Amino acid sequence: MSHLHVDSVRKSYGNNLILSDVFLSCKTGEIKGLIGRNGCGKSTLLKIIFGVEKAEFSFVRVNNKVIRNISDGRNLINYLPQDNFLPNNIKIKRLIRLFLGKKKSDLLFKNAFIKPLLNKTNNVLSGGEKRIVEILLILHSEAVFVLLDEPFNGVSPIVREQIISIINSMRNTKGIIITDHDYRNVIKLADKIVFLKDGHLKEIKKHEELIELGYLSE
Repeated sequence: MSHLHVDSVRKSYGNNLILSDVFLSCKTGEIKGLIGRNGCGKSTLLKIIFGVEKAEFSFVRVNNKVIRNISDGRNLINYLPQDNFLPNNIKIKRLIRLFLGKKKSDLLFKNAFIKPLLNKTNNVLSGGEKRIVEILLILHSEAVFVLLDEPFNGVSPIVREQIISIINSMRNTKGIIITDHDYRNVIKLADKIVFLKDGHLKEIKKHEELIELGYLSE
């Protein structure tokens, strides 16, 4: 079992403190849900862990390896951004080959959802199809830990259920941290929930705590 340890994350924009000595951990076989109001810093935290956002201070470690940048985290941490990231005008089959090794590519080519899309280019896919392809690529990468930032962003209810099924199918082999503006999807998937407010993270053990914290109404 591998362990992701994130500690002492501090980030501010000007005089606005976004993250204050944040601690977060995840282990393989676990889905951790990160919730909080829009603009509270959830995406910023995931980007810092992945290495694309600088912090005043942060400590990230996978097992005994300290992660200081994207290169250090290669094959250990991967990140799904909120917005679509795949280039247009390239066939899905080629994109899969570019992102994954032969073994993982061949496995994904057999996927029932992917098969009909292999010879289509990314720009002709629907928004939901693009999102599912991106999620499958991230989850089938070599990374031990996967950070999913708003995976349900802009998708239909049918696609949402497909994404939930995909994530559940991979939950035993990865450590997953997921955030989404619709907390119901996060709670449905997550083994543990952490709530970000005023720069601090709090583990949520009961639904009532979200009411006490002002995130939900009674």
